[in-house]
Amino acid sequence: MGTNTAQRGATLSRRLAAMAVGLLLLPAAGTAAAATPAAGDGAGRTTTVTYTGTDANIANPQRGFYRHTETHYREDGSGYVPLDPAVLSGYRAAGYSQILRVFYLEKFVDQPVLDPEYLALVNADFAAAREAGISVIVRFAYVQGGAWPYSPPYGDAPVSTVLAHIKQLGPVLSANADVISTVQAGMVGLWGEGYYTDYFAADPANPGVLTDEDWANRRAVVKAWLDVLPTSLTVQVRTMLMKQMILGVPTGVEGALTEADGFSGSDLARVGHHNDCFLAAPDDWGTFLSDPLSLDQEYLAQDTKFVPMGGETCNPNELSSWENASATMARYHYDYLNWDYNRGVLDSWGADGLAETARRLGYRFVLQNSTVAQSLGHGGEAATVTVDVANEGWSAPYNERPAELVLDGARGTYTVPLADAQGRTDARWWAPGTTTTVSASVCDVPAGRYHAYLALPSADARVAGDSRYAIRTANEGTWDGTTGWNDLGQDVAVDATTSCS
Repeated sequence: MGTNTAQRGATLSRRLAAMAVGLLLLPAAGTAAAATPAAGDGAGRTTTVTYTGTDANIANPQRGFYRHTETHYREDGSGYVPLDPAVLSGYRAAGYSQILRVFYLEKFVDQPVLDPEYLALVNADFAAAREAGISVIVRFAYVQGGAWPYSPPYGDAPVSTVLAHIKQLGPVLSANADVISTVQAGMVGLWGEGYYTDYFAADPANPGVLTDEDWANRRAVVKAWLDVLPTSLTVQVRTMLMKQMILGVPTGVEGALTEADGFSGSDLARVGHHNDCFLAAPDDWGTFLSDPLSLDQEYLAQDTKFVPMGGETCNPNELSSWENASATMARYHYDYLNWDYNRGVLDSWGADGLAETARRLGYRFVLQNSTVAQSLGHGGEAATVTVDVANEGWSAPYNERPAELVLDGARGTYTVPLADAQGRTDARWWAPGTTTTVSASVCDVPAGRYHAYLALPSADARVAGDSRYAIRTANEGTWDGTTGWNDLGQDVAVDATTSCS
């Protein structure tokens, strides 16, 4: 069926109902793809279009290399450097679709109440990101580290203050969820990475040893984020052990998310991972903590099929070679990586390695072909549109991503959900290294001629119409940058209107 863009609230069962419509399905002229009639289709004529891929890096939302930004708010209110939309637009023009924004809360380390002026500054940063079409990976922390070795007191905040701040930050982040990629739990320890801390380890001088009370306090922080944020947003933790201890699951494949749990909206399904010492050592300096390390490695490889994974490289060594780095990013389904650090590691990959990383971080959808099958006529089966999409990236989208067939013509614009074989209409299920076939039956479309597109818009209505937050497939000649749709090179002429109800 076809749904007018103003009617996206229609029920899924109604949108997927297949009713008879008389259609004449015609190949479109003037597209980069070639349309050819399929042979032997009996009563219903079919037309197939095959598409050409591209090697270009595409600044698709919530994936790829990110640019690091940070700001401060010191005791006297100084140190806050607002995001500049012009700088962010420059990042986007250069191929970066997102930033990491670290907000340091120095002034409030012993004050449970955040200034309204401070919250207004944070809100303005998200407005700047929205203006530039950029997404934001968010982290709050109280203190940075200086020169190693580190010793207490470190300067982070007590548990009660952290929880009070999260409660106040929640409404600001919820109001800007449309431009937030994910929220890192942060808050605890130097850089918000959860290790060197005055209040979340019984002995700050021995921060690697945690008591039951320490874990309860850390659990309270992560749970507070999960509670104040909309269920559409995920929260990342710094080590696999953090998720395992906080949410009560074992390491190894046994404790990781399964297809039955993935994207369910549960706490387990909303907690992902970030590794800020990627490729640094066999255990990435305390990131992998299981005995043997292979248990955490197997856990992460499975869990990241369904939750966000990213971070930054740490120091050059034999493990940071391009050959190992690319295999590791594929295994752990890396969505994003810091472009600004560590340049010694990144530059060692060479121009070709960096170009491939830019292309393959996160998802990379490539249209293979589409087929439209003509309706059998009044009283018969509805016309169907089938699209094959390969994912050549290392991951898949981790935030909800509707898959839609758009029919656009003089009579209006109508959308139909494109469902996979399991009836799922969400591109999060388009797994890396696979080709997914999605299809739709067409009805409830007024008579007229329509051009067909694949649309992968943001699920958030606030930016659903913004092409900068839509997914562009890696194909030649298919992208419409004005609408944010991918041209299927198919025209549909509807000669009757049939209701799906």
